[in-house]
Amino acid sequence: MTPQRRARVDAVLARRQPDLTVMMERVHKPHNFSAVLRTADAVGILEAYAVVPRGGMPEHSGTSKGAEKWTSVNTFTDTPDAIAALKSRGFSIYAAHFSERAVDYREVDYTQPTAVLLGTEYHGVSPEALELVDGEVIIPMMGMTQSLNVSVANSVILYEAQRQRQNAGMYDSCRLDPELHRRLRFEWLYPRQAQILREQGQPYPDIIDDVDDAESVPRTNA
Repeated sequence: MTPQRRARVDAVLARRQPDLTVMMERVHKPHNFSAVLRTADAVGILEAYAVVPRGGMPEHSGTSKGAEKWTSVNTFTDTPDAIAALKSRGFSIYAAHFSERAVDYREVDYTQPTAVLLGTEYHGVSPEALELVDGEVIIPMMGMTQSLNVSVANSVILYEAQRQRQNAGMYDSCRLDPELHRRLRFEWLYPRQAQILREQGQPYPDIIDDVDDAESVPRTNA
């Protein structure tokens, strides 16, 4: 483990936003699914949510190479359960959906706990979900095209959220629970050892940064 690698992991963890997320409702195209996760990682989202489409979860494409390592995905079999899980954690949920009640996506206060809900390109967000969300947002379109690709729309909205949070200083200090930070730091720095310890039911050791890694991380024979 190089000092540069450790510094990079620490810097990324320090900017993770535990109260900003994206929820994909049955997004089935691998390139869209992967691109959404890539943007989620880029703006500091810790974990995403997904309602599993028919046929199962899409495989990650090259678009998100590595992103799935840094942004975990919580999966659900139906939309109400996913929305209930988010609301139980205090999230307000805004669907990217064209309707009469939809507001410009820049009018939402993304400094509050926020989840952006995305549907499929063909069907959009389901009526079932629209009955449960806190609001709907649109991206103004000035041309003949009426909507953007789902992953592009996701990027536009999430970067507005990032802008608001940067202005509010929400990336300036670590916002993760200390125990969660400790766990993720070990898993990100030592993924192989972390997997083996989980399989063995063993706790993670503390990482002592001022000594050689061989002394601070247990050896494994697997």
